[in-house]
Amino acid sequence: MEVFARSPAATARSAGPLAPVVAVVQSELDQVESSIAQQAAAFDPAIEGYIAYAIGGQGKRLRPLLALLSGGATGGLQPAHVDLAVVLELIHVATLVHDDIMDEAERRRGQPTVNARWGNALSVLLGDCLFAQALNLSANFDKAEISRSIAQAAREVCSGEIIQTQRRFDLHLGIEDYRRIVEMKTGSLFSVAAELGAVLNESEPIVARALKSYGMKIGAAYQIYDDCLDIAGNESIIGKTLGTDLRKGKLTLPVLLLLRSAPTVERERYSRMIVDGKVEELTEILNAKLAGAPLSESISDGQNLIRAAQAELTILPTNIYSEAMHQLGDALLELLDQLRE
Repeated sequence: MEVFARSPAATARSAGPLAPVVAVVQSELDQVESSIAQQAAAFDPAIEGYIAYAIGGQGKRLRPLLALLSGGATGGLQPAHVDLAVVLELIHVATLVHDDIMDEAERRRGQPTVNARWGNALSVLLGDCLFAQALNLSANFDKAEISRSIAQAAREVCSGEIIQTQRRFDLHLGIEDYRRIVEMKTGSLFSVAAELGAVLNESEPIVARALKSYGMKIGAAYQIYDDCLDIAGNESIIGKTLGTDLRKGKLTLPVLLLLRSAPTVERERYSRMIVDGKVEELTEILNAKLAGAPLSESISDGQNLIRAAQAELTILPTNIYSEAMHQLGDALLELLDQLRE
Protein backbone atom coordinates (compact mmCIF):
# COMPACT_ATOMS: atom_id res chain seq x y z
CA MET A 1 0.00 0.00 0.00
CA GLU A 2 1.28 3.47 -0.89
CA VAL A 3 0.26 4.77 2.52
CA PHE A 4 3.09 2.73 4.04
CA ALA A 5 5.77 3.64 1.48
CA ARG A 6 9.12 4.62 2.89
CA SER A 7 11.65 7.21 1.78
CA PRO A 8 15.05 6.05 0.43
CA ALA A 9 16.81 7.69 3.39
CA ALA A 10 14.98 5.39 5.76
CA THR A 11 17.06 2.39 4.74
CA ALA A 12 20.47 4.00 4.97
CA ARG A 13 23.17 1.94 6.70
CA SER A 14 25.51 3.11 9.44
CA ALA A 15 28.37 5.14 8.05
CA GLY A 16 31.08 7.45 9.31
CA PRO A 17 33.12 6.60 12.39
CA LEU A 18 30.75 3.78 13.40
CA ALA A 19 31.22 1.82 10.16
CA PRO A 20 34.33 -0.20 11.23
CA VAL A 21 32.61 -1.18 14.47
CA VAL A 22 29.45 -2.29 12.70
CA ALA A 23 31.51 -4.36 10.26
CA VAL A 24 32.68 -6.66 13.05
CA VAL A 25 29.15 -8.02 13.58
CA GLN A 26 27.61 -7.15 10.21
CA SER A 27 26.39 -10.69 9.56
CA GLU A 28 24.59 -10.86 12.90
CA LEU A 29 23.20 -7.34 12.48
CA ASP A 30 21.75 -8.44 9.15
CA GLN A 31 20.01 -11.27 11.01
CA VAL A 32 18.71 -8.75 13.54
CA GLU A 33 17.40 -6.55 10.73
CA SER A 34 15.68 -9.47 9.07
CA SER A 35 14.10 -10.58 12.34
CA ILE A 36 12.89 -7.05 13.13
CA ALA A 37 11.28 -6.82 9.69
CA GLN A 38 9.53 -10.14 10.30
CA GLN A 39 7.92 -8.88 13.51
CA ALA A 40 5.22 -7.08 11.56
CA ALA A 41 3.82 -10.43 10.46
CA ALA A 42 3.08 -11.30 14.10
CA PHE A 43 0.31 -8.70 14.14
CA ASP A 44 -3.18 -8.62 12.68
CA PRO A 45 -3.07 -7.86 8.94
CA ALA A 46 -5.08 -4.69 9.58
CA ILE A 47 -2.18 -3.13 11.49
CA GLU A 48 0.78 -4.98 9.98
CA GLY A 49 1.59 -2.09 7.65
CA TYR A 50 1.77 0.42 10.49
CA ILE A 51 4.15 -1.83 12.44
CA ALA A 52 6.31 -2.34 9.36
CA TYR A 53 6.53 1.41 8.85
CA ALA A 54 7.52 2.08 12.46
CA ILE A 55 10.23 -0.58 12.65
CA GLY A 56 11.53 -0.33 9.10
CA GLY A 57 13.61 2.85 9.37
CA GLN A 58 17.14 1.66 10.05
CA GLY A 59 18.80 3.85 12.64
CA LYS A 60 22.22 3.25 14.13
CA ARG A 61 20.97 0.12 15.94
CA LEU A 62 23.38 0.88 18.77
CA ARG A 63 21.65 -1.29 21.35
CA PRO A 64 21.71 -4.39 19.13
CA LEU A 65 25.30 -3.55 18.23
CA LEU A 66 26.28 -3.43 21.89
CA ALA A 67 24.50 -6.69 22.74
CA LEU A 68 26.29 -8.47 19.89
CA LEU A 69 29.72 -7.04 20.66
CA SER A 70 29.34 -7.95 24.33
CA GLY A 71 28.40 -11.50 23.41
CA GLY A 72 31.34 -11.85 21.06
CA ALA A 73 33.74 -10.39 23.60
CA THR A 74 32.70 -12.77 26.38
CA GLY A 75 32.79 -16.14 24.69
CA GLY A 76 31.16 -16.03 21.32
CA LEU A 77 27.90 -15.18 19.60
CA GLN A 78 24.90 -17.50 19.63
CA PRO A 79 21.33 -17.16 18.33
CA ALA A 80 20.16 -15.88 21.72
CA HIS A 81 22.29 -12.76 21.24
CA VAL A 82 20.43 -11.96 18.03
CA ASP A 83 17.14 -12.50 19.87
CA LEU A 84 18.29 -10.14 22.63
CA ALA A 85 19.27 -7.51 20.08
CA VAL A 86 15.83 -7.70 18.44
CA VAL A 87 13.97 -7.34 21.73
CA LEU A 88 16.01 -4.32 22.83
CA GLU A 89 15.58 -2.57 19.49
CA LEU A 90 11.81 -3.08 19.55
CA ILE A 91 11.68 -1.47 23.00
CA HIS A 92 13.80 1.40 21.72
CA VAL A 93 11.60 1.94 18.66
CA ALA A 94 8.52 1.92 20.90
CA THR A 95 10.04 4.70 23.00
CA LEU A 96 10.82 6.71 19.86
CA VAL A 97 7.22 6.46 18.69
CA HIS A 98 6.04 7.81 22.04
CA ASP A 99 8.80 10.45 22.16
CA ASP A 100 7.78 11.82 18.79
CA ILE A 101 4.20 12.19 19.99
CA MET A 102 5.23 14.16 23.07
CA ASP A 103 7.68 16.30 21.10
CA GLU A 104 5.31 16.78 18.16
CA ALA A 105 8.26 15.81 15.98
CA GLU A 106 7.59 15.59 12.26
CA ARG A 107 10.63 13.68 11.01
CA ARG A 108 12.59 10.70 12.25
CA ARG A 109 15.28 8.77 10.36
CA GLY A 110 14.70 10.83 7.23
CA GLN A 111 10.96 10.23 6.96
CA PRO A 112 7.69 11.47 8.48
CA THR A 113 7.11 10.24 12.02
CA VAL A 114 4.25 7.88 12.75
CA ASN A 115 2.34 10.65 14.53
CA ALA A 116 2.89 13.04 11.62
CA ARG A 117 1.33 10.51 9.26
CA TRP A 118 -1.47 8.99 11.32
CA GLY A 119 -1.98 11.14 14.39
CA ASN A 120 -1.33 10.73 18.09
CA ALA A 121 -4.07 8.28 18.99
CA LEU A 122 -2.91 5.58 16.60
CA SER A 123 0.73 6.26 17.43
CA VAL A 124 0.26 5.75 21.18
CA LEU A 125 -1.35 2.38 20.55
CA LEU A 126 1.31 1.45 18.02
CA GLY A 127 4.05 2.15 20.57
CA ASP A 128 2.16 0.04 23.09
CA CYS A 129 2.02 -2.83 20.60
CA LEU A 130 5.77 -2.68 20.08
CA PHE A 131 6.41 -2.72 23.83
CA ALA A 132 4.10 -5.70 24.23
CA GLN A 133 5.74 -7.61 21.39
CA ALA A 134 9.20 -7.00 22.83
CA LEU A 135 8.22 -8.30 26.25
CA ASN A 136 6.43 -11.24 24.65
CA LEU A 137 9.63 -12.20 22.81
CA SER A 138 11.71 -11.76 25.95
CA ALA A 139 9.67 -14.51 27.63
CA ASN A 140 11.29 -17.01 25.26
CA PHE A 141 14.69 -16.85 26.96
CA ASP A 142 15.51 -19.94 29.01
CA LYS A 143 16.59 -17.96 32.07
CA ALA A 144 13.96 -15.90 33.83
CA GLU A 145 16.61 -13.39 34.88
CA ILE A 146 17.06 -12.38 31.23
CA SER A 147 13.41 -11.46 30.67
CA ARG A 148 13.22 -9.90 34.13
CA SER A 149 16.24 -7.67 33.44
CA ILE A 150 14.75 -6.61 30.11
CA ALA A 151 11.41 -5.74 31.75
CA GLN A 152 13.20 -3.76 34.48
CA ALA A 153 15.18 -1.83 31.87
CA ALA A 154 11.98 -1.03 29.96
CA ARG A 155 10.43 0.22 33.20
CA GLU A 156 13.49 2.42 33.86
CA VAL A 157 13.28 3.93 30.38
CA CYS A 158 9.62 4.81 30.83
CA SER A 159 10.21 6.13 34.34
CA GLY A 160 13.00 8.37 33.09
CA GLU A 161 10.75 9.76 30.39
CA ILE A 162 8.02 10.45 32.94
CA ILE A 163 10.42 12.30 35.23
CA GLN A 164 11.77 14.35 32.33
CA THR A 165 8.24 15.23 31.24
CA GLN A 166 7.28 16.08 34.80
CA ARG A 167 10.20 18.51 35.05
CA ARG A 168 9.80 20.34 31.76
CA PHE A 169 10.42 24.07 32.15
CA ASP A 170 11.64 23.39 35.70
CA LEU A 171 14.35 26.02 36.12
CA HIS A 172 15.39 24.41 39.41
CA LEU A 173 16.42 21.17 37.70
CA GLY A 174 19.96 20.34 38.78
CA ILE A 175 22.73 18.76 36.75
CA GLU A 176 22.62 15.64 38.94
CA ASP A 177 18.87 15.43 38.26
CA TYR A 178 19.65 15.57 34.54
CA ARG A 179 22.25 12.80 34.89
CA ARG A 180 19.74 10.58 36.67
CA ILE A 181 17.17 11.13 33.93
CA VAL A 182 19.73 10.37 31.22
CA GLU A 183 20.84 7.16 32.92
CA MET A 184 17.26 6.00 33.24
CA LYS A 185 15.86 6.89 29.83
CA THR A 186 18.91 6.04 27.72
CA GLY A 187 21.58 4.39 29.83
CA SER A 188 19.27 1.59 30.95
CA LEU A 189 18.91 -0.11 27.55
CA PHE A 190 22.60 0.33 26.71
CA SER A 191 23.47 -1.08 30.12
CA VAL A 192 21.25 -4.15 29.87
CA ALA A 193 22.44 -4.81 26.31
CA ALA A 194 26.07 -5.01 27.40
CA GLU A 195 25.30 -6.88 30.62
CA LEU A 196 23.02 -9.53 29.12
CA GLY A 197 25.38 -10.13 26.23
CA ALA A 198 27.75 -11.47 28.89
CA VAL A 199 25.06 -13.17 30.99
CA LEU A 200 23.94 -15.22 27.98
CA ASN A 201 27.50 -16.60 27.85
CA GLU A 202 27.42 -17.37 31.58
CA SER A 203 30.28 -14.96 32.24
CA GLU A 204 31.54 -14.31 35.74
CA PRO A 205 29.39 -11.78 37.64
CA ILE A 206 32.34 -9.36 37.84
CA VAL A 207 32.52 -9.31 34.03
CA ALA A 208 28.77 -8.76 33.66
CA ARG A 209 28.92 -5.90 36.18
CA ALA A 210 31.81 -4.24 34.36
CA LEU A 211 29.94 -4.43 31.05
CA LYS A 212 26.78 -3.14 32.70
CA SER A 213 28.76 -0.11 33.87
CA TYR A 214 30.33 0.27 30.42
CA GLY A 215 26.88 0.26 28.81
CA MET A 216 25.46 2.77 31.28
CA LYS A 217 28.32 5.22 30.67
CA ILE A 218 28.24 4.80 26.88
CA GLY A 219 24.46 5.26 26.89
CA ALA A 220 24.61 8.39 29.03
CA ALA A 221 27.35 9.81 26.81
CA TYR A 222 25.29 9.07 23.71
CA GLN A 223 22.32 10.91 25.20
CA ILE A 224 24.55 13.92 25.91
CA TYR A 225 25.66 13.75 22.28
CA ASP A 226 22.04 13.60 21.13
CA ASP A 227 21.13 16.55 23.36
CA CYS A 228 24.02 18.58 21.96
CA LEU A 229 23.05 17.52 18.43
CA ASP A 230 19.57 18.94 19.04
CA ILE A 231 21.27 22.33 19.43
CA ALA A 232 24.24 22.13 17.07
CA GLY A 233 23.06 19.70 14.40
CA ASN A 234 21.81 20.24 10.85
CA GLU A 235 18.26 18.99 10.38
CA SER A 236 18.62 18.25 6.67
CA ILE A 237 21.69 16.10 7.36
CA ILE A 238 20.50 14.42 10.55
CA GLY A 239 17.10 13.50 9.13
CA LYS A 240 15.01 14.29 12.21
CA THR A 241 13.32 17.30 13.75
CA LEU A 242 15.81 19.32 15.81
CA GLY A 243 15.26 21.94 18.49
CA THR A 244 12.46 19.91 20.07
CA ASP A 245 14.11 19.83 23.51
CA LEU A 246 14.07 23.60 23.92
CA ARG A 247 10.62 23.96 22.40
CA LYS A 248 9.22 21.43 24.85
CA GLY A 249 11.07 22.77 27.87
CA LYS A 250 13.49 19.86 28.26
CA LEU A 251 16.47 21.31 30.09
CA THR A 252 19.43 19.38 28.75
CA LEU A 253 23.05 19.63 29.87
CA PRO A 254 24.10 22.60 27.67
CA VAL A 255 21.12 24.63 28.91
CA LEU A 256 21.74 23.71 32.55
CA LEU A 257 25.41 24.65 32.25
CA LEU A 258 24.44 27.95 30.64
CA LEU A 259 22.12 28.76 33.53
CA ARG A 260 24.64 27.67 36.15
CA SER A 261 27.51 29.73 34.74
CA ALA A 262 25.57 32.91 33.98
CA PRO A 263 25.53 35.98 36.26
CA THR A 264 22.21 36.58 38.00
CA VAL A 265 20.89 39.10 35.47
CA GLU A 266 21.85 36.95 32.51
CA ARG A 267 20.43 33.85 34.16
CA GLU A 268 17.08 35.60 34.56
CA ARG A 269 17.16 36.63 30.91
CA TYR A 270 17.94 33.09 29.77
CA SER A 271 15.21 31.73 32.03
CA ARG A 272 12.66 34.04 30.42
CA MET A 273 13.82 32.94 26.99
CA ILE A 274 13.28 29.28 27.97
CA VAL A 275 9.80 29.93 29.33
CA ASP A 276 8.89 32.11 26.32
CA GLY A 277 10.12 29.48 23.87
CA LYS A 278 12.73 31.66 22.16
CA VAL A 279 14.48 28.64 20.69
CA GLU A 280 16.45 30.36 17.93
CA GLU A 281 17.95 32.97 20.27
CA LEU A 282 18.94 30.37 22.85
CA THR A 283 20.41 28.12 20.18
CA GLU A 284 22.55 30.98 18.90
CA ILE A 285 23.85 31.66 22.41
CA LEU A 286 24.60 27.99 23.05
CA ASN A 287 26.43 27.67 19.73
CA ALA A 288 28.76 30.59 20.53
CA LYS A 289 32.35 29.55 19.81
CA LEU A 290 33.75 30.62 23.16
CA ALA A 291 36.24 28.75 25.33
CA GLY A 292 34.36 27.02 28.11
CA ALA A 293 30.99 27.67 26.48
CA PRO A 294 28.19 25.41 27.79
CA LEU A 295 27.97 23.40 24.58
CA SER A 296 31.70 22.74 24.54
CA GLU A 297 31.65 21.82 28.22
CA SER A 298 28.80 19.40 27.59
CA ILE A 299 30.76 17.75 24.79
CA SER A 300 33.74 17.35 27.11
CA ASP A 301 31.49 15.84 29.77
CA GLY A 302 30.24 13.24 27.31
CA GLN A 303 33.78 12.45 26.24
CA ASN A 304 34.88 11.94 29.84
CA LEU A 305 32.07 9.45 30.31
CA ILE A 306 33.21 7.55 27.22
CA ARG A 307 36.79 7.30 28.49
CA ALA A 308 35.50 6.04 31.83
CA ALA A 309 33.44 3.44 29.96
CA GLN A 310 36.46 2.29 27.97
CA ALA A 311 38.36 1.78 31.21
CA GLU A 312 35.78 -0.85 32.21
CA LEU A 313 36.86 -3.01 29.26
CA THR A 314 40.23 -3.95 30.76
CA ILE A 315 38.52 -6.96 32.36
CA LEU A 316 37.83 -8.49 28.94
CA PRO A 317 40.13 -10.75 26.93
CA THR A 318 41.59 -9.12 23.84
CA ASN A 319 39.68 -10.12 20.71
CA ILE A 320 38.06 -8.39 17.75
CA TYR A 321 34.85 -7.83 19.70
CA SER A 322 36.38 -6.27 22.80
CA GLU A 323 38.53 -4.10 20.54
CA ALA A 324 35.38 -3.07 18.66
CA MET A 325 33.73 -2.10 21.95
CA HIS A 326 36.69 0.21 22.60
CA GLN A 327 36.41 1.51 19.03
CA LEU A 328 32.72 2.21 19.62
CA GLY A 329 33.81 4.63 22.31
CA ASP A 330 36.34 6.17 19.92
CA ALA A 331 33.61 6.59 17.30
CA LEU A 332 31.38 8.41 19.79
CA LEU A 333 34.33 10.59 20.81
CA GLU A 334 34.70 11.56 17.16
CA LEU A 335 30.98 12.29 16.75
CA LEU A 336 31.12 14.57 19.78
CA ASP A 337 34.21 16.31 18.43
CA GLN A 338 32.40 17.00 15.17
CA LEU A 339 29.89 19.14 17.08
CA ARG A 340 32.69 21.57 17.95
CA GLU A 341 33.31 22.34 14.28
